[in-house]
Amino acid sequence: MTITMLGSGRRDEETSGNGDHGEEEYEIDDIRERITSSRGSRFNLLSKQLGFEPARKIFSRESVINGFKDLSKDLIIHPENRWYRAWTNFILVWAVYSSFFTPMEFGFFRGMPRKLFLLDIAGQVAFLIDIILQFFVAYRDSQTYRMVYKRTPIALRYLKSSFVIDLLACMPWDVIYKACGNKEEVRYILWIRLIRVCKVTEFFQKLEKDIRINYLFTRIVKLIVVELYYTHTAACIFYYLATTLPPELEGYTWIGSLKMGDYSYSHFREIDLWTRYTTSLYFAIVTMATVGYGDIHAVNLREMIFIMVYVSFDMILGAYLIGNMTALIVKGSKTERFRDKMTDLLKYMNRNRLGRDIRNQIKGHLRLQYESSYTEASVLQDIPMSIRAKISQTLYKSYIENAPLFEGCSSEFINQIVIRVHEEFFLPGEVIMEQGNVVDQLYFVCHGMLEEVGIGADGSEETISNLEPNSLFGEISILCNIPQPYTVRVCELCRLLRLDKQSFSNILEIYFHDGRRILNNLLEGKESNLRLKQLESDITFHIGKQEAELALRVNSAAYHGDLHQLKSLIRAGADPTKTDYDGRTPLHLAASRGYEDVTLFLVQEGVDINITDKFGNIPLLEALKNGHDRVASALVKQGASLKIDDAGSFLCAVVARGDSDFLKRILSNGIDPNCEDYDQRTPLHVAASQGLYLMAKLLLEAGASVLSKDRWGNTPLAEAWMCGNKNLIKLLEDAKSTQHSSVH
Repeated sequence: MTITMLGSGRRDEETSGNGDHGEEEYEIDDIRERITSSRGSRFNLLSKQLGFEPARKIFSRESVINGFKDLSKDLIIHPENRWYRAWTNFILVWAVYSSFFTPMEFGFFRGMPRKLFLLDIAGQVAFLIDIILQFFVAYRDSQTYRMVYKRTPIALRYLKSSFVIDLLACMPWDVIYKACGNKEEVRYILWIRLIRVCKVTEFFQKLEKDIRINYLFTRIVKLIVVELYYTHTAACIFYYLATTLPPELEGYTWIGSLKMGDYSYSHFREIDLWTRYTTSLYFAIVTMATVGYGDIHAVNLREMIFIMVYVSFDMILGAYLIGNMTALIVKGSKTERFRDKMTDLLKYMNRNRLGRDIRNQIKGHLRLQYESSYTEASVLQDIPMSIRAKISQTLYKSYIENAPLFEGCSSEFINQIVIRVHEEFFLPGEVIMEQGNVVDQLYFVCHGMLEEVGIGADGSEETISNLEPNSLFGEISILCNIPQPYTVRVCELCRLLRLDKQSFSNILEIYFHDGRRILNNLLEGKESNLRLKQLESDITFHIGKQEAELALRVNSAAYHGDLHQLKSLIRAGADPTKTDYDGRTPLHLAASRGYEDVTLFLVQEGVDINITDKFGNIPLLEALKNGHDRVASALVKQGASLKIDDAGSFLCAVVARGDSDFLKRILSNGIDPNCEDYDQRTPLHVAASQGLYLMAKLLLEAGASVLSKDRWGNTPLAEAWMCGNKNLIKLLEDAKSTQHSSVH
């Protein structure tokens, strides 16, 4: 944004000196064309912003601001041209004259004197010239914030706005009035010239934003001018009402019936102009102030009607004046807050000697917030979250769901994104993301245009692509946790939606399947973008990392019995058959924790029901170890069979621990009680040698042989005799007799 000093065409200069010495205050004018980059070519950016073709002649920035522009062979005037600014000041003087003289001409003259007639003609000629110039003055587009220099749009814009009224206001109505035979109706068209009051209003608006001039003084002057103009217009109408009656009825008017001391106004038309005007103004002021001394009052019906209307408007004007004075005292107006903030910013920037580019960007954003309704209204902060969510969905949902990165994502996920975005605006030339920087924001483009620029080691630039509405940027850096791969720069005023990384990550934590879809979309998008192809390895690595993390989450969900989360993870693309570092699947964990519903779900998802981990355990064994009989029964029904590597050693260890419940469960699931360990010892050998009566009884009931021998030729009964447990010896001898008889 360009900053100019009041009353001059100078640009904002860097403050020199120490501390606050040399600080200057500035008037904020319209934002000029400044497309700059920390590394890029300003010349190329300026040509893009102004819409020049490469083959056309490009003027310097000085010629854009201080001279005329020749675009497409048309003579176009920049609104900040110093000569045009001087012309606007000249027209302002004529606008003030016309605004005050028009009511007076209507009330006090029916056919102007020659001198005033020539002055009026000179003013109308000046306004005619101004109308012609309006067809050559560039303007700033309210949507893109770009300067428009093309002749046709400029002309159409003016023709659609105030051209007709301006042209009618320039007509010589006094001449037309006389040519029409002094028809009174023609004179009423004079009031159309009051449209020129708008130029005076614009002048005061600029004056209020000029922080070099005291704001209180400016507002008071404006209020005084409003009051004087209001009473001046009313005075002219008061006098006009008196002249609408014929001369013989002058005594039936407010001024014709007036006597002030020995002075009579009975023949008021013969009194000098100044006295008549002063008397009319006095009547208007005392009536507006509602003091009404009674020396002047309405006499006929039309005067009464007008005074009733006039007093009614006086109440509105009085409220306006009092309200503005109150605002001045409490310092609550929007303009004053803008001035105070701008003053503080200037002091800060001067004290820290900030560079020209960043100074202009700061001032541009402040002016943008003041002049327009681009930023989010603060009033929304007082609205409940549910209503704000509906507003966000209405305004922003289309931009999110049409983004290529979110293609195929669920509507619930899109809605969560929509209610967390924040609207921001950026001026032309701003660099939003620098190549190589760490990025924690994701941006969606609503309006405007940006460009992605790759910057080489030698500082050369390569335009990767243009970002248009429904596109986004920052996603690679955020999703893959890598530095920003390219610079993103604004080409024209942009309306963006910003989503911070933490909010995005929190949403992905919930919607896992959408996160998987986003990564796939990101990887597929590289095929249409040369720059993204170079990032394929980073993206592929990140996807692999995400898959590993997803597998761990699946195991965690199975361990905690969270069936809902487990289903979400599998829908997101997680493979339930993947094993962890110990070779354990989610089915192992679910079975060991006794979650029957999770176990059955995993079996239905195709997990191998008899898969073994690194320790040789299968899901059925895990369920049996932890006493989950229902889970074990369910696994058996689904086709699980208990297979144990080195079953002899395993059973011997179980017997040695004395875990009778576990032994009973595994024996009931088909484990051979006569399996041997490395010393050819059976579990019954171990039970007999340690005097474990109950364990031996369970083994015998399962069919353990008392006659089996280990490598030293010892039988379980021999081990029992060495142990000396009489009950156990008797149990084994009875079993031996039974087994001998069954053999014979």
